[in-house]
Amino acid sequence: MKKTLVAALAAALTVGAASTTFAAANPFSDVPRDHWAYDAVTQLAADGVVEGYGDGTFRGDRNITRYEMAQMVAKAMAKGDMSASDRALVDRLAAEFADELNNLGVRVSNLERNADMVKWNGRLRYTYTSNRHDANHSKVNNDGLLFRLEPSAEVNSHWHVKARLDATANMKNDTSSDVSLKRAYAQGDYTNFQVKLGKIGLASPENKVHPGSGCLLTDESAKFSGAEVTFGNKLQATVQAGRYAYDSKTIYGSSVKPLPKLSNETANYQSIDLKYMAGNVSLGAGYFHLGSMQFVGRGIGTQPYASGSNDAKDANIWRVFAGYRFDKNNALGGSYASNTKADNYKNAYTVEYDYKGAKASDQGSWGAYVAYRKLGAFAAIAPTTDGAGYNQKGVEVGFDYVPLKNVVLKAKYFNGKDMYVPAGSDDKVQNLFGRVEFLF
Repeated sequence: MKKTLVAALAAALTVGAASTTFAAANPFSDVPRDHWAYDAVTQLAADGVVEGYGDGTFRGDRNITRYEMAQMVAKAMAKGDMSASDRALVDRLAAEFADELNNLGVRVSNLERNADMVKWNGRLRYTYTSNRHDANHSKVNNDGLLFRLEPSAEVNSHWHVKARLDATANMKNDTSSDVSLKRAYAQGDYTNFQVKLGKIGLASPENKVHPGSGCLLTDESAKFSGAEVTFGNKLQATVQAGRYAYDSKTIYGSSVKPLPKLSNETANYQSIDLKYMAGNVSLGAGYFHLGSMQFVGRGIGTQPYASGSNDAKDANIWRVFAGYRFDKNNALGGSYASNTKADNYKNAYTVEYDYKGAKASDQGSWGAYVAYRKLGAFAAIAPTTDGAGYNQKGVEVGFDYVPLKNVVLKAKYFNGKDMYVPAGSDDKVQNLFGRVEFLF
């Protein structure tokens, strides 16, 4: 696209020219006072938007390049005393010349933030599960629907406010929930430093680039109220502190005794997690503490924690993980966690091999994995339980596929054993999981 310089200025960059009386002196010999663009050219020259040539001419009848136009747009963007209509005009020009402005080092995203301070993402998800673990191998099937909205609003160049709103429905009995607030926090982002304050997600999603990090903290529903600070680059440290809603989940099926069911299902929570992720290697270690008197005397079968002492109210969990990516398609990783205060079900670990990987934005992409998991109920704080479940161990396989952009299909199959076996049952377990997800 080519424009004459005078036409471009008159049509686009005469910021405020139509309603302002100019007193600026004319610096260009080839723009006479009776020229139709005289006021615009002289004012923009006074503002430093245009400079002309060394011989004192403006040469407004020549064609200009997109790069030259972008330079003028950049100078206009720097003006701070524009009316709303003039700013909207400059914003539209910035969108047109975004590539050239980026080459000049001008961040058009600043304009985008002014135009749209709140952004919305979301998903619609259908999930099917089928679990068999009792003596008769009877099926326990569930059909669930989830609708999620995730707004993000800018406060300033460093701070955003983020939230998550969920509504669920049981497709089997046609019941639904009210919309509930799952996340609400302020996030500040600085160079090699991030802070979150509010109702924050406890879990990090499973990392298929660096597998093995997901044995302890992969359940997306897990959350705590408090603060989180992360700092570092390749070596990162994350510190969390607050109150954690200890989830009294059941091992699949109502006939199996539940995990500790607390009358007050919150605990004091502190953690520190170290991660090193660079290139093909990922390493990490962490410590997690949960403290609540509600832990005392609760458990599966026998006393899970040290009894008769103040230590019985504590859960002290240590974890390590490591992963290595051999090439763009093949990766191997594993993690291990141990609760030093638990008497039973105190260890959890996983070993996983990943092949390729599905990306929601890449139609036709797919990935598969095979893993061995052991999820001891008192060592795995918030694991993903749609394959292997709490207090189960065995082999899990999974497959992801993207048939259409932002449409993701997932399938998992787990075959293993229950670590706690009620009377009249056996320890064999089979879990089947399927999901289709629409992202927007």
